[in-house]
Amino acid sequence: MAAHVDALLVSSLANIRYITGFSGSSALALISARDTLLITDFRYATQVREEVGDFARVAIESQSLWTGLWQLLPELAGVKVVAFESGQLLHRDFERLLNAGGRWQWRPTSEMVESLRERKDPDEVACILEAAEVARRALERTIPQIGEGMSELEIAGVLEHSLRAEGSEGFPFETIVASGPRAALPHARAAGRQVGAGDFLLIDYGAIVDGYCSDVTRTFVVGRASDEQREVYEIVRGANALASANVRAGMTGRDAAALARQYSEQRGQGEGFGHSLGHGIGLEVHEAPRLSKTAEAALPEQAVVTIEPGIYRAGWGGVRIEDDVFLDPSGPRILTSFPRELMEIA
Repeated sequence: MAAHVDALLVSSLANIRYITGFSGSSALALISARDTLLITDFRYATQVREEVGDFARVAIESQSLWTGLWQLLPELAGVKVVAFESGQLLHRDFERLLNAGGRWQWRPTSEMVESLRERKDPDEVACILEAAEVARRALERTIPQIGEGMSELEIAGVLEHSLRAEGSEGFPFETIVASGPRAALPHARAAGRQVGAGDFLLIDYGAIVDGYCSDVTRTFVVGRASDEQREVYEIVRGANALASANVRAGMTGRDAAALARQYSEQRGQGEGFGHSLGHGIGLEVHEAPRLSKTAEAALPEQAVVTIEPGIYRAGWGGVRIEDDVFLDPSGPRILTSFPRELMEIA
């Protein structure tokens, strides 16, 4: 616990899961040097005890989590100054601290738990690796079912069914399926557009295993690829390969991003690569660290990050290839294994 506070109020569900193991959707945790208190409601009375065990003192609150907090907080000896997660707390809940929590001093803090989550232990890496394998198997099941005339929404539905069939607990984000000119939209939502011959087909998706996420993007061509499509695709593939092989713990997020950006710029495609190179993944699909041209922080050992260069042209389409990479002290280890060569879908 930081020297200037006596306890930390944790409201982020991902942070609560990281600290206590509890995976429910309703909880507050209060952590001091002497005690860990977890408050949830009746729906999770059995689950919380199975997941948390003796790690924390569990309270089942029949009214609201905040009512339980005000009742139990006085029992924590020596707790006067309490930090809260300023980036996670809703304004109405901040007002609760000011109005009902007047007996304590409240100090805003940010990323106290998130900074710990950046470094993954072997069990966490194993979960992300399995989530990447689930994603691979799901895409392998999906590709043979894709054909001309299918809508992006239909393809997303087939993929999401395959993810469930292969063991994914859910979807870490809304599955992106973008075809033809819509592939130029990096975060396009799947729509009713029907896929036609000669279209790029960009698929960005992930799986969840034991709460941990994978994040994968592959771009295909429906039918035969043109020479121009192949040229752009190979530049993106080269940028992905270069960055994945050379990203290292200790380099800044900016320097990591420059690996792929300079490669694209040297081949005349720098303007088409407008987003960051990647981000951390774990219990959330977007978490620290960041790999972008404004990220000055050093990448920590044992982080898992995405490497996702892309090139996009309005009205023409776009290509992105994304992999998940573990920053092992001995060097980067790619966790995603679906092929990166251009695949033409008949």
